[in-house]
Amino acid sequence: MPRHIAIIMDGNGRWARQKGLPRILGHREGIKAVRRTVESAVDLNLEVLTLFAFSVENWNRSPKEVDALMKMLPEFLEEETPDMMKNNIRFRTIGRTSGLPDFVQESLEQTRRATEKNSGLNLVLALNYGGRTELVDAVQAVARKVSRGKLSPDQIDEQLISRHLYTDGLPDPDLLIRTSGEMRISNFLLWQISYTEIYVTKKLWPDFTREDLMEAIRDYQQRERRFGRDTVSV
Repeated sequence: MPRHIAIIMDGNGRWARQKGLPRILGHREGIKAVRRTVESAVDLNLEVLTLFAFSVENWNRSPKEVDALMKMLPEFLEEETPDMMKNNIRFRTIGRTSGLPDFVQESLEQTRRATEKNSGLNLVLALNYGGRTELVDAVQAVARKVSRGKLSPDQIDEQLISRHLYTDGLPDPDLLIRTSGEMRISNFLLWQISYTEIYVTKKLWPDFTREDLMEAIRDYQQRERRFGRDTVSV
């Protein structure tokens, strides 16, 4: 079993368009898929589930859609926090969350504090997240330590950079799932997925089910993860 599954939840807008519905209804159906997936992750005793919820590029969407998404997030957290407590889920976020509206930040912090002592599934929402901005933030943090004389350039290695990423303390994803059939990474976890197995399904996110998650895991289990090594021992 993978320890960490990351998902690019793509296709809410297309799902709504195919059905002649407003985009926001596609996002609301997407929330149902989030619930199904989190429940499945708990049942599978998954260690980490990271969901790409809102990217730094998503601010370019219409103000009406962005505003609706921001309002939906606290609603989701208020509804789901009791179940997180019941299922021993620990909630955290990655991304520049300081750039989110104050009421969203307050909701995120309330849920984080409420669940911080839980020891089951780590549910991670990537919000106002971008892989490149994450690397910029990490490099700036390291550079500040160098400039203050707390760190020598010779001490900078992969482990040090990883400790300055948003995902510090979490294992890198073993499996990355992307819905909607798009064959791209979309600026998600660029450092962390260097050896991650990638699974793409044509299913749009609102249609993603427990069986789709299991199919992705079964596909993952058939792969040979070599991490650059040859399969033949010398």
